[in-house]
Amino acid sequence: MPGVKEMIAAANAVVPKLDPARVREMANREDVVILDVRDAPELEASGKIKGAVHVPRGMLEFRADPASPSRHPALQPDRTVLVYCGSGGRAALSGKTLKELGYPSVYNAGGFKELAETGLETEPAR
Repeated sequence: MPGVKEMIAAANAVVPKLDPARVREMANREDVVILDVRDAPELEASGKIKGAVHVPRGMLEFRADPASPSRHPALQPDRTVLVYCGSGGRAALSGKTLKELGYPSVYNAGGFKELAETGLETEPAR
């Protein structure tokens, strides 16, 4: 049975990682959704990337499945999704899940702190 290390390695093999400069370039495109999969306490403590959609990792399948009554309207398989978390591990796992749900264009944007430190604007959690 694989452990979390192996699961993240498998996710990283199918979800490309972007450097913060590339995330910044893509962030304002209309066909891009920035997805924050951190838990609510993390958001409350630090805020989020401006305009990011927050869906905790534990709710991702319910919010991203187009057939789910709980689907988040911003999550559409025809949009590019840039996923970030605290350091990139949950983002990789989330990206793999999105790919399994039929999202073809998904990228691991890494960790919040790194993104914020390289110039992506942040905003308070709502």
